[in-house]
Amino acid sequence: MKIAQIAPLAECCPPKLYGGTERIVSYLTEELVRQGHEVTLFASGDSQTKAKLVRCSDMALRLNPSVKDHTPYHVMMLDSVREQADDFDVLHFHIDLLHFPVIREFADRTVTTLHGRLDLPDLKPFYAAFPEIPLVSISRDQRRPLARPINWVGNVYHGLPRDMLPFTANPKGNYLAFLGRISPEKRPDRAIEIAARAGMKLKIAAKIDRVDQAYWDETVAPMITAHPNVEYIGEINESQKADFLGNARALLFPIDWPEPFGLVMIEAMACGTPVIAFRCGSVPEVITPGKSGFIVKTLDGAVEALAKVEALDRGKVRESFEKRFTVERMARDYIAIYRGLPGTRTEAARIRRQQGDEVGLQSVA
Repeated sequence: MKIAQIAPLAECCPPKLYGGTERIVSYLTEELVRQGHEVTLFASGDSQTKAKLVRCSDMALRLNPSVKDHTPYHVMMLDSVREQADDFDVLHFHIDLLHFPVIREFADRTVTTLHGRLDLPDLKPFYAAFPEIPLVSISRDQRRPLARPINWVGNVYHGLPRDMLPFTANPKGNYLAFLGRISPEKRPDRAIEIAARAGMKLKIAAKIDRVDQAYWDETVAPMITAHPNVEYIGEINESQKADFLGNARALLFPIDWPEPFGLVMIEAMACGTPVIAFRCGSVPEVITPGKSGFIVKTLDGAVEALAKVEALDRGKVRESFEKRFTVERMARDYIAIYRGLPGTRTEAARIRRQQGDEVGLQSVA
């Protein structure tokens, strides 16, 4: 198949630092190329890929100090996609909703994966206005806020390359890990409190967005200062992640929002590191209690779970990842969705359309 992957421009593919959506787009793109498909990636100019790269900005927008507004660059990218749309059998969008008016004429051979939260009130009327656009969720829980009519064509959990994060059977560090963003919904303050109650060291590897600077200054930074057991190490890159997660006793995922997926959970699982997660959003769909970690509702529950985490078999944690969250499985799921779209240009789709035309002509006659 000739497939277009359209990525956000905030980060390159794969990201140099933080960037969950762009990371998934990169993994999917490379796996589709490996499987023999002809893939074109619309992404930032500093992206690295074996697919054909259409450079839609000089570099990742978040890391470019001269860029103040991301929207113009995405609009220019969409114009490029529109001009080339006839070159592809299927077009796969990962940029939320900007493209909806542009793709209406060829929506039946598009897929849009929604990577963000869908409980914001302004989204309901928007998606209701575009009921023909084929959508994919990344967890079943993500769908709950949107009432019908919504054209859900699939649910695809994220996947990672099998050999990207090596299994660590015997972690060297006696610490808990927090990886992600410093933000109120990710609740690093909870992670600090859990570690303090458990009497364990906590390492925090996370970025701080401008919108979350006040939360860092007023809440998290003072807590870190007050707790000598907590170390903030900033953003880490992909090469540092295996050591950081693999040598942790457990990953703390103390979220307080409807998390659409939570990529860091399966990254930890790939390393064999159990996850202690709060019951929000997608967590019950990702974590198998007693096997890949524990799901809790309170701080006390998290501390109690930590007392049991050493009894978990890290090999079973890795096994959970391999069975459910590899990039091969993710790519297979998406290919099945692509082939099921009514407008996808495959030989089978052409035959179905021809048969449909013949039936229509016979009925008219």
